[in-house]
Amino acid sequence: MAEFKVVISDPKTGLSVQSEVKEPAAKSFLGLKIGDTVKGETIDMQGYELEITGGSDFCGFPMRKDVLGIGRKRILAYSGVGVRKGEKGMLQRKTVCGNTVHAKIVQINLKAVKIGGTDIFANVRAKADATKADRAAKKSEGKGVAKKAAASVPKEEAPVAATA
Repeated sequence: MAEFKVVISDPKTGLSVQSEVKEPAAKSFLGLKIGDTVKGETIDMQGYELEITGGSDFCGFPMRKDVLGIGRKRILAYSGVGVRKGEKGMLQRKTVCGNTVHAKIVQINLKAVKIGGTDIFANVRAKADATKADRAAKKSEGKGVAKKAAASVPKEEAPVAATA
């Protein structure tokens, strides 16, 4: 029984939405590879066209486009998905998944190539705007409080040395 968490991102705004895809719709993803496109109608998003950009399996290993097949493989890599930035030219041995979606994949990352009629990113955009407004309010409020607190603290006078 295949179930996927699907993360759909909008490359223009940088926003992303996460949803779950259950059995009947999840079967349409099996066998697809990174770079393939999917119609949004398969996951109830009319008018959308989505491109598979990656994913991860049940243990958290990332999918890589350049690794063929469905299983895990240990590769020697110097850049790309799953590799930390190190010294220039330094090779690292990493375990990654192949580029094909199979039953043990848990998360699929998708990119919205074509936007449909309904805006699925509206709720996320509203939350992001509210968070920005809250941060701006706290930042401006914090500056005013710091100035008031500094002004209300009395300055201590330096002790005068006694001369004999």
